Amino acid sequence: MGGFNEDPKAGPHIAAEEIEGHSHSADRLSLEIKGGMGGEFLPNINNEKHEFLDSVSDKGIVVASDGETDEWTDPYTPFPVLDGVAPEPQPLTLRAIIIGCCLGSLVNASNVYLGLKTGFTFGASMFGAIFGFGICKFFQRVAIGIPILGGDFGPQENSIVQAAATGAGGLSGLFVAALPAMYQLGLLDSPTADFGRILTLTLVCSFFGLFFATPLRKFFILQVARELRLVFPSSTATAMTIRSMHAAGTGALDASKKLKALMWTFGGAIVHRIVSYYCVGILYDWHIFTWFFIWGGYNNAAINFENWGWIIEITPAFIGSGMLIGLNTAWSMMAGSVLSWGVIGPLLVHYGVCIGKRPVPNDPKWGQVTSFTSLSGIGKAGWVPSPRYWLLWPGVMIMVCASMAELFIQYRTIYIGFRSAWSHSMAGLNKMALKRGKNVPFLAKHSVAQKSEDHVEDFATADQQVPIWVWVLGLIATVVVLCIIGALQWQMNVGVSILACILGFVFSFLCIQCTGVTDTNPLTAAAKASQLVFGGVTSGSGFSVEHAQFVNLIAGGVANGAAAMATDLVGDFRTGFLLRTPPKSQWYAQAVGTFIAMFLAPGMFVLFMAAYPCVIHPDDYDTCPFSAPSVSAWRAVAQAVTLPDLPIPKSSAIFACVMGGVSIAQACVRHWYLVGPREKWRAYLPNYMAMAISFVVPQTYYSTAALIGAYIVYFWQKKSAKTHALYCYAVAAGLIAGEGLGGFVGACLELGGVSGSTYGTNIGCPRNSC
Repeated sequence: MGGFNEDPKAGPHIAAEEIEGHSHSADRLSLEIKGGMGGEFLPNINNEKHEFLDSVSDKGIVVASDGETDEWTDPYTPFPVLDGVAPEPQPLTLRAIIIGCCLGSLVNASNVYLGLKTGFTFGASMFGAIFGFGICKFFQRVAIGIPILGGDFGPQENSIVQAAATGAGGLSGLFVAALPAMYQLGLLDSPTADFGRILTLTLVCSFFGLFFATPLRKFFILQVARELRLVFPSSTATAMTIRSMHAAGTGALDASKKLKALMWTFGGAIVHRIVSYYCVGILYDWHIFTWFFIWGGYNNAAINFENWGWIIEITPAFIGSGMLIGLNTAWSMMAGSVLSWGVIGPLLVHYGVCIGKRPVPNDPKWGQVTSFTSLSGIGKAGWVPSPRYWLLWPGVMIMVCASMAELFIQYRTIYIGFRSAWSHSMAGLNKMALKRGKNVPFLAKHSVAQKSEDHVEDFATADQQVPIWVWVLGLIATVVVLCIIGALQWQMNVGVSILACILGFVFSFLCIQCTGVTDTNPLTAAAKASQLVFGGVTSGSGFSVEHAQFVNLIAGGVANGAAAMATDLVGDFRTGFLLRTPPKSQWYAQAVGTFIAMFLAPGMFVLFMAAYPCVIHPDDYDTCPFSAPSVSAWRAVAQAVTLPDLPIPKSSAIFACVMGGVSIAQACVRHWYLVGPREKWRAYLPNYMAMAISFVVPQTYYSTAALIGAYIVYFWQKKSAKTHALYCYAVAAGLIAGEGLGGFVGACLELGGVSGSTYGTNIGCPRNSC
């Protein structure tokens, strides 16, 4: 994500332990043991405690295989080979790469829309696995004997489709956070004029992470997986889903049902989003209080609720997100909306701390319509902040404090990880020295022999590994290129570029380890930490404010983008390891997908900015369909660490510090006090990251839609746990990706001059404008 997407896989989770503070870890997913179902995942929205690791090591997990059951008793070994599935000597096929890249491209286009609109992005892993299964199986049936399209399709090739989709669906985080923030601060010209250097920046972010993550497969999947209990729950869920779909009998039947559900919801969400552009007030935004205001003769208090954004939006994407995040996170978002836009905001205006703007004060009907979301004129003489600006700082402070607290609380696990990395590195160097007949006491002292019980056998032979020269030369080349383009295009000296690379590696290490243990990717913490580091580097170094902000956002974006890409790749390696997919084949598939994304993501960004320039020039527009919360967060932190006199209202700063302290205190209480018999109370603690999003996003309808989605799942599971387990993720994924792609089509219609703003109706909207 951009700023908020903590789990790039965005699929079902099997949490090793409960973690507060990130969108998809709020509700646990337990593994349903079913004899002929291939292993289904049931969202446990009651937050019951299920220790996935303990159940695996002590009892084993039953996975279906042609109507029989196999015991997978060790989560650090590959799955048993499926009966009835033909061997796959070469799973890396042109068919798999093309289909995977096409599916990833759909997600990429969706993510730019969703990221700018809500701050969330959607991972392509599970979407590519399920959709890719259906497409490839279709070609297997109808294209018998046709080169490229025809041929058998097995679980390993399915994982290649998934890897290519992950690569092609990535990189959107940079374009919904750091880059738009630079335009808002006036540091860049225009996306069209800057396209060349945006392209080179994307190249470095993507392939730097891709290359240096390659050797981490051996470290995280093999060397320390058992020691650190790294099961990568989402990646394991993807592998189990792929395996279950390829199981004979009920596995294939269930896969067909999931695919149909995914296709219907995906298509329906696309159609709904496109058609709704032409009748927004009927099919998308329900301005209920505006209706009451009109029915009351344009003279009643209902308009006050409208002014504060209390409407219902029929957004498939956020209803689908609510189906995944569960009741705790959804209610936390709603609590944040009520607190910020139902209590604090109105009080600030009532006491004169903040003001709103009335666009048509003399209109006899709509003169009472007021906007409280302006970000223009900040710091100028006579300026009074809007509630949105006042609430921005508590929201950002909560994000920083909550994410950092969750990260630091894992200090023991992180320390063990870095200690293991150091000892294994020393052992490798010592082994090389001994082969040359040299005895280096320092290396011998700091080396550690891996315990036999911690050893994980690699199924992949030497010829199936990624050649060392490929990633070594690639890594050196990308670092050199970063130094060159950093100096020539992005005003970064070599030292800053090297520091960005180092931070990218360190944050990758942290993100991979936290994702492997907790299924929580702390990219928000990594992003804010990188901005704080570069704020310290530029402070007192003779940088102008503009130059310091430029370096802060670009270098922070590079470090964050590399960490996101590396985490994705290692997660894919885990999926491939379980399915016995050669790592070299996976790596090449994701590299091709990444190459596609390198052009696609910047292109999507340019297209959306051309259609909706209000995103990068918010001061020039009273309203904008994209609130871009991640952009606001990155911009705010960049200003906070570079401006000598930041115009933060004193009351906002005090409240931000209080809320930040409360979020840290809750994290400590959760992890150190609510343990043992008191652990059951964790389920009732609010999710402060979700609350923070509601502070930053000046629209309440996202929390409403998420709550609707969460309750759909709640009652669905109670009514029919079996159909819920079968269809829930497919339905949610279709809704999310479908609206995102519909948003991309909407941007194209806007540029073509045939959108709803030209030919549509605004019936039911305030001032006839939605």
